[in-house]
Amino acid sequence: MISKDINGNEYEVTSADLTWRPSAYGIVVHDNKLLLVKENGKFHLPGGGVAIGEDPKLAVLREVKEETGCTIIHPKLIDVASSFFSYGADDTPPNLQHVQSLLLYYLCEYVSTDPGDIHLDKYEKAYGLAAEWVDIDKLDSIIVGTTVDWRPVIKQIVWT
Repeated sequence: MISKDINGNEYEVTSADLTWRPSAYGIVVHDNKLLLVKENGKFHLPGGGVAIGEDPKLAVLREVKEETGCTIIHPKLIDVASSFFSYGADDTPPNLQHVQSLLLYYLCEYVSTDPGDIHLDKYEKAYGLAAEWVDIDKLDSIIVGTTVDWRPVIKQIVWT
C-alpha cells in the first residue's frame, strides 16, 4: 500500500506497518459559513480520533467542542472515506508512523460557541490550531491541510 504524508511524499507500507484509526469530522454550516480549523495557513474540518468504545456520533460532538468551542447537535453520517497517511515528530523515516484511517463525515447542527470550551492537546497547541468560520463561497480557494481533500463532501451537501 502507499501511504502519503502532508507534503505528498509517498511511502510503501504493509499492513503490519499500519495503525488503525477511525475518526469523526463535523461539517457545520451557519450563516453561509463553514466551521473549519486553521493550522499553519491550511484548513481542516474539526474532528479527530474515535476512542475504543466511543460512539462515533459522540466523538464528533466532543472533537468539535474541544477544537472550536462550538456546541453542535444532531450529527448525521453523510459520507465515509479511507486513507493511508504517515506522520512523525520530524516527518522523516524511520520516525514516521503509518496509519489507515477511516474518516466518518457528519453533518451537524450549530447551537452556540464558547471559546472557553476549547481544549487542544499538546500537538494541536504546538501547531497553533484555531477555529475559523469561512465563507462557503471561498471553499475552492482554501488550502486543505490534510492528506484527504474533504471539499467534495462539503460540496455534495451545500450545492445539491
